This record gives sequence, structure tokens and C-alpha cells, in this order.
Amino acid sequence: MSRVALVTGASRSVGKGIALALGAAGWTVYVTARREDALAETARAVTERGGRGIAVCCDHRDDSQIAALFTRIADECDGRLDLLVNNVWAAPRGFAGFTDPFWKRPLSDWDSLIGVGLRAHYVASVHAAPLMVARGSGLIVNISSFGTRGHLHSVLYGVSKAGLDKMAADMAVELTGTGVSTLSLWPGPVNNERMQALGLTEFQGFSLANAETPEFIGRVIVALAGDPEIGKRSGHTLITAEAALDYDVTDVAGNQPDSHRALFGGGPLY
Repeated sequence: MSRVALVTGASRSVGKGIALALGAAGWTVYVTARREDALAETARAVTERGGRGIAVCCDHRDDSQIAALFTRIADECDGRLDLLVNNVWAAPRGFAGFTDPFWKRPLSDWDSLIGVGLRAHYVASVHAAPLMVARGSGLIVNISSFGTRGHLHSVLYGVSKAGLDKMAADMAVELTGTGVSTLSLWPGPVNNERMQALGLTEFQGFSLANAETPEFIGRVIVALAGDPEIGKRSGHTLITAEAALDYDVTDVAGNQPDSHRALFGGGPLY
């Protein structure tokens, strides 16, 4: 049986790119989102790449739907789950770079940025861990952000991303000796479908000239998941552009995206 992955929030952008890269590597990839049509397209593209794409509509605000998702994966794959990519994200009302300070933003921002952007990842990890621990292997990856290090978008955006990094670090401690590893990833600027449709050359002051494609992030995850020594990195936060150098991974055009570590103060990560 091929390796089995779950990528949450995979109807577009980073989640879709990750799913496509896994498909190209021959994985069975469960993909989730709320938009059934876009999700079906992702699953179809995964299969066309050589993997097996399985679309499961899931509202990650609903714990019962997340639980049902993992029950289905366990039933269909004989309890096997090799990789969980926590990527689902929900934009709050008025998202466009968050030009207003936090005290002028609605309190409902918490429900999307923390409720979906952090809590839903914890819930998914809680369900993934027993499947992985039972098999003695597996990898949980959180898609985080340089927003942990410096102000990006909003206060709650940064809080959610810092939480993902800390979550990976502390889960690694409790998973020690199980064969299961956790990581948090910081992509740089991502030139996704929205950026391309708008014809943007920069976003939030960052040039898109050598920005990462969504699939680049997926290629890095494929390399990480295939590393037999991945346990040595467990609990760490990695910058995708730097991890790509470690594994000799390039973007789809053969270019090497830049690390933005220095622009956010340099220094070590988690």
C-alpha cells in the first residue's frame, strides 16, 4: 500500500500545492476543505500526478467532522496514516492585510484565526497521533509563518502561528520514543493563484519575483517525510527555503527561493 497523507485545507494555494507534490511522489492523499467543487479538482489532480486523491468535505470548526474524517481514514487504510499536514486556515472578515489595529478589529477574528488556524490543528493532531503511534512511525507538519518572529498581518495571526510552533515543539517531547515526529514550517511569500490572478509583483512589501510556489512547499514536505533521520528534527521549526537546500529541492521552475530569516531578525528558531 502506498504511503497515506492527510492535507487539510487543500482546495487551493499551499494545501493544494502540497497535495500535488505528494501525488507526484505516489502517495495516497486525503484532502479536506469546505468547497466541494474545488476539493474534487484537487483530488483529481493528485490522481493525475500518479498518486491517489481522495476528497473529503470537512468543516474544521466542527470537532465531530474531524473525528469522522480520521475514522474514515483508519477504516479505509487499515489504520495507516503516515503524514498529517495541518494547513487549514480561515480568513476573518475584511482580510486584506489587516490594516486596522487589533482594537479596531472585531472579536470574531479570534474564532477564525485561533479557532481554525490553531485549535483545529490541535484537534487533528490528537486524532492522528494514535494511528501513528500504533504503527511506530509518522510525521505531523504544521504550516506556520514568519509571523511568529515579527508582526505580520495582525496580532492574532502572530499568536496563532507562534502557537503552532510551540505545539510542534511540545508534542515532540511527549512523542519521544514513539517513532512519530512533529515539525513546524515557515514558508516565505507564496505566489499562489490569487497573487497570479491579481497580477501582483509584491505582497505586504515582499517581492514575488523569487517567491515560493505552493508546490515547492509540498516538495520540501515530501523530502522531509522521506528522511529516515527525521526524528532528529522532531519538534523543530524549519524555514522551507533552507530545508530545501538541505534536501536539494528546487521549485517547479528549477529556481531556489530565498530564505527570509534575516528580514525577520535572524537568529535561531524553535
